[in-house]
Amino acid sequence: MRYAPPGFPGSSVPVLPRYDNFIGGKWLAPTEGRYRPVISPATARTICETADSSAADLELALDAAHVARDAWGECTHLRRAEILTAAADAIEDNAEMLAVCESWETGRPIREALGVDIPLAADHFRYFAEVVRGDEAIVSGIDDDVLAYQFREPLGVVAQFLPVHFPVLVAAWNLAPALAAGNCSVVKPASDASWSVLKLAEVIGEVIPPGVFNIVTGRGEGVGRDLASSRRIAKVVFSGETATGRRILSCAAPNLVPVWLDVGARSPNVFFADVPADEDGFLDRAVDAMVRSASDEGLVCTCPSRALVQEPVNDEFVGRALERIAELVVDDPLDTATRVGPRGGPEQLARLESCVDTGRSEGATVLIGGHRVTVGDEFTDGYFYAPTVLQGHNRMRVFREDLFGPVLAVTSFTDEEQAIAIANDSRNGPGAGVWTRDGDRAYRVGRAVKASRVWTNCYHRYSAGATYACTPATGVGRETHRLVLDQYSQMKSLVVSHGRRYSGPLAG
Repeated sequence: MRYAPPGFPGSSVPVLPRYDNFIGGKWLAPTEGRYRPVISPATARTICETADSSAADLELALDAAHVARDAWGECTHLRRAEILTAAADAIEDNAEMLAVCESWETGRPIREALGVDIPLAADHFRYFAEVVRGDEAIVSGIDDDVLAYQFREPLGVVAQFLPVHFPVLVAAWNLAPALAAGNCSVVKPASDASWSVLKLAEVIGEVIPPGVFNIVTGRGEGVGRDLASSRRIAKVVFSGETATGRRILSCAAPNLVPVWLDVGARSPNVFFADVPADEDGFLDRAVDAMVRSASDEGLVCTCPSRALVQEPVNDEFVGRALERIAELVVDDPLDTATRVGPRGGPEQLARLESCVDTGRSEGATVLIGGHRVTVGDEFTDGYFYAPTVLQGHNRMRVFREDLFGPVLAVTSFTDEEQAIAIANDSRNGPGAGVWTRDGDRAYRVGRAVKASRVWTNCYHRYSAGATYACTPATGVGRETHRLVLDQYSQMKSLVVSHGRRYSGPLAG
């Protein structure tokens, strides 16, 4: 099935010529009147324009958030849960529209956007509605008359920066816990992926009170820098590239504003020699896990973009994967048959080409791909790149630097000890996969690999309730799971004496 592009006849997505900032529940034009074009990476043509905001626009968003913060922070848990549930319902009711927007703006295949991103976005709002509804104060006794009450209180106004990949989903998994904890938010989408987030605001802005969340679009080096360095925010949250994360940290540091980072994308997927022992569904699933790494899964921060295969079966197993990778469809992202869509823009495409060229110069062997793809027709100018597999060793840059594209780096290992050593020899590996028919080995290796989330005999199975935390080299903080509320709140201890007896002067 092929969906019509936004704004075209038969499309489920109406498109306005321009989109303003979403501030205080209203659409406000940028104060300086500047806009930037939104380019579809599939065609290199303009979809619409979004606000190129200034510091004055940011202050308006911060004003709106601070006006709303007290009422929202004092809102009952039950009422917050009802509003988050309504947001989840609204996302589900508009799933096709949101998926088409995200796909056309970012190049994410519609099969992923509609099948994974949007349902999971709704799931995050629904999950945290349930979490906050069950959140309770803690009471402990100091003695018969004195009780210590522990209350969770919101931080206030937080800044949330979104990456260029699947922005609707990342917006949801950031907003849902922040709002559940009683905070208000100012959201800064990536400059190349802001329109679909504004379309999300059209959907959930109808049910969330004005000012509770606000969206300001524009350049990272302008309004993004101003937001990260603002004294009016209580926390900065960022997901994306390592270099950008470092700049966010440097902006927030002078004000001692805590920063929550999720960066890095060089996770290992370890395949032991017993995986192809039988021709069965398990083997089929394992091969597909390697194939997905060379497809559009490369945009995911936990993508297993380093494949480690045990030497006795390396050639056989990699060969199976290459046969399937050769069949991946690189085409229109709105076609459900497409497995690999375009890169997000010319800069992403050029960077991907540079990384692959660097791999070649370091001696890596290109097993498949390694070049641009011309799709033709209206997609002739699109930013398409072939699924690529490079074989080399783990010290090469293609094994160590962020790529965020359909490039898989493959190396081999001899035994379990070496597999663990190679898997851990990277600063940018927030996730990991372990594939083996030996349950004891799966447990040992899963515990030994230094990653926040380790998938065993599966990969990229998600739930809003499955905890995910950054490793020391991939950021600071935690995403998903009820524990995230701890990072979006502060605990207040209220110690109260309920006694009326005088027991003498205090000791000490």
